[in-house]
Amino acid sequence: MSPSSEIFDYMKYKILCSDLDGTLLSSKSDVSDFTISEIERIKHKTRVILVSARMPKAMVYLQRRLGIINQPIVCYNGALVLHGDIEISSTVIQMRQLWEIHHLAQLHFTKLGLYYKNEWFVEENTERVRKEIRYTQSTPIFRDTTDTLKDWEDRNIGAHKIMLMGTKITSDIIYPLLEKQLGEDLHLYRSNDTLIEIAPKSVSKLTAIKSLLAANESLSDVIAFGDNYNDIEMLEHCGYGVAVGNAREEVKAIADSTTLPNYQYGVAEFIKEHLVI
Repeated sequence: MSPSSEIFDYMKYKILCSDLDGTLLSSKSDVSDFTISEIERIKHKTRVILVSARMPKAMVYLQRRLGIINQPIVCYNGALVLHGDIEISSTVIQMRQLWEIHHLAQLHFTKLGLYYKNEWFVEENTERVRKEIRYTQSTPIFRDTTDTLKDWEDRNIGAHKIMLMGTKITSDIIYPLLEKQLGEDLHLYRSNDTLIEIAPKSVSKLTAIKSLLAANESLSDVIAFGDNYNDIEMLEHCGYGVAVGNAREEVKAIADSTTLPNYQYGVAEFIKEHLVI
């Protein structure tokens, strides 16, 4: 579904917010030249803000590629918002909850990836970790999770994001347990059959976008692009929400329109067709 010229007022959108993986990225690690050229065409009149579950350094290299390094970034699904070296907001999972998650993970043979700002800790160099290294151009520190948590206790910090890496069977078992014990305070998200992402519940991509609006701006000034469950709130409440063709059906159902899949440069195609500067 694509907006008709009669109902789509391209001039009203001052800000473009886009998810990365499965949305703006045509591959797992890079943006296409077509996407770069379309962002270049609009960026002088439209603020382009990257909104992702990724850590900062896994986003900044893409900002450079797109020529938007002067714009803020929303990391960890809104738990960390940065503008260059300036930290706009930071919300972490508390140590008590981290120990509880670690205990459950150990009981169910599930490994943790722990993220704080640009720190990423894992225990083993698994195939899943190697994929993440390739996709995000980031390198973890290999260390026992207990040692990492003790270190973080000493430093009085927490996690911006936790990744639970197991099998489909262990993930099916542990997800409802986590939801029962921690669901009131934490957001749990199945990124696929074997991965569970955990983030603070008080923040989201949408709350982060709201924090970046100028005094004369509102959510109606924002056009947003996404593909997955953690994009639904953003697409639903921004001025115009666009799902890429490969998005989950639940995302397409709430979006204002659907563009081509990410591997066919759906965001760039939508910009080219509808955002005439």
